[in-house]
Amino acid sequence: MFDFTLSDGQTVSAGMYINGRWIMRDSSAAIEVENPATEAVLATIIDGTEEDAVTALRSAQAAQPAWAALPAIERGKAVAALADEIAAHEDALARLVSLEQGKPLAHAHDEIGATQTFLRYAAENARRIEGDIVTSDNTSEEIHIRRHPYGVVVGLTAWNYPSALAARKLGPALVAGNTFVLLAHEITPLSGLALATLSERAGIPAGVFNVVTGRGRVVGETLVKSPLSNLVTMTGSTRAGQEIYRASADLIKVVRLELGGKAPFIVMEDADIDAAVGAAVAARYTNCGQICTCNERMYLHRGIADEFLDKFVKASKDLTIGDPLRPVDLGPKVSRLERDKVAQIVATSIDAGADVLLEGGILDSGPYQKGHWLAPTVLEAKNNSLPAIRDEVFGPVATAMRIDSFEEAVQLANDTQFGLSAYLFTNNYKRLARAPYLLNFGELYLNRSNGEAVQGFHTGWGMSGLGGEDGRYGFDNYLRKQTAYLNWG
Repeated sequence: MFDFTLSDGQTVSAGMYINGRWIMRDSSAAIEVENPATEAVLATIIDGTEEDAVTALRSAQAAQPAWAALPAIERGKAVAALADEIAAHEDALARLVSLEQGKPLAHAHDEIGATQTFLRYAAENARRIEGDIVTSDNTSEEIHIRRHPYGVVVGLTAWNYPSALAARKLGPALVAGNTFVLLAHEITPLSGLALATLSERAGIPAGVFNVVTGRGRVVGETLVKSPLSNLVTMTGSTRAGQEIYRASADLIKVVRLELGGKAPFIVMEDADIDAAVGAAVAARYTNCGQICTCNERMYLHRGIADEFLDKFVKASKDLTIGDPLRPVDLGPKVSRLERDKVAQIVATSIDAGADVLLEGGILDSGPYQKGHWLAPTVLEAKNNSLPAIRDEVFGPVATAMRIDSFEEAVQLANDTQFGLSAYLFTNNYKRLARAPYLLNFGELYLNRSNGEAVQGFHTGWGMSGLGGEDGRYGFDNYLRKQTAYLNWG
C-alpha cells in the first residue's frame, strides 16, 4: 500500500501496484519526486523496466475476461466505490496534489472534486452501453451492431492534473469492461499511486487496475508497443503524442491523444470588458498557466485594447505568488526545466520585437530562493510570428495583439497548427452564431472562461490530438463495434 498522507519533511519510498500486489524494490536507479515549491524530495519511486511494463500488461490481460463478464452495472458500482473512497480522503489527496505538482491547495481541492466527478459520471454510463438492430436486405435476417471493450487499455497522463487526468481515462475504461495499466508520470506519480491504494480499498479486483512507475522512454514505450495492449490513451505534449502515434503504427493500435493547445482569446469592441478581463486572467494563470486550454494569445479589437490591457495588466500584477499550501493565486512551475522553457520563450519573443507591458519572469531571491517560481509576464506583439504567439507557452505569460475586425481575428486565430480550444467575447449574436463555422478548434468558449463539463466532449483538432474525452462520445471511445448478420431462414 502507498500511504499518501505525507507528513511535513517526510520522504517515502513508493512501489508499483501490479495484479493487486504492491511491488517494492531497493534500487540505486530510483527516481526522486520533488516538491516544486521547496525542491525537497517528497518520495522515491521505482524506475521501472520493460519487464515491469510487460508484467502489468499480462496481469491486466488475465483479469480482463472476468471483469468484462460482470454486468456493466457491477463494474459501475466498483468505480463509484472508488469515487466514494476519494471523497472520504479528499483533504489528504488535495494536499498530495499540491505537494507534488505545485498548484494552490484550493485548486488542488477542485482537482480532487473533478476526479470524483469523472468516476461518478463513468459509473452512471453503466446502463448506457447500447447497440443497434438494423434492417437487412435479406429475408429472415437482422443486422446486430454491438459494442465490446477493447481489452487492455494503457493510460499515459500529464503532470499538470495527475489525479483528474488518470480518473478521466480510468472510469470509462473500466465501466466499458476494459482493464487498465496507468503509467504515473515520473514528475507527479504519487496521485496515481494513491488511486491504486484506494482502488484496492474499493474492492476493484486484482489486475483490473495496475499502476507502474518509470520513464516514458522505457516503460511508456513498452506499454505502447506491446501486442498485449489494445488501446492507448494519452494526455500530454504534441511531441510525445507524435512519438506514441509512430510507435503504435506497426500494430495499427487504437490511440486517443489529447495534446497541446494554443488557444486564441478574441475580444471584440462590443464585449463586456470586465467579464472578458476576468475570464482572460482565469484562463491564463490558473495552475500557473499549465492547462492545455489556457488563454495563450489575445486578439483585442483596437477600439477596446487600451482599456482591456490596462485592466488585465493590473489584475496580473495583483496576483499573489507563494507557498501553494497557503491561500495564494499562483504556485510554482512544476520543475526547473519547465520554468526555464517558459523564460526562454519570453526572452526570444522580446528579442524578436515584443513590447513588455508587465515584466515578470523568474523569481529566485528572498522567499523564492528555493522552488521554481515565475511571476506573470504580459507582452504585446506586432505580428503573428512571435515565439510567444506560435509556441505553446504553458506558463504565466500572456501575449496580446491588436486587431481591426472580426475577420482579421479569425484569420489570425486559425493561423496555427493547434486546434484544441478558442475563446470569443462579443455581444454580437451573428458573430457568436458564425464562430463554430469559422474557428477551427474542437472546443469553443463563447463569452466565458475555460473549464469543460463532464457531459460535454473535450476534443482537439489538428496537432491537438484525436479521439477526445468526456460525455457519451468520450465513453464510446473505450468500446469497439462488432456487426453480426443473424439469418434464421
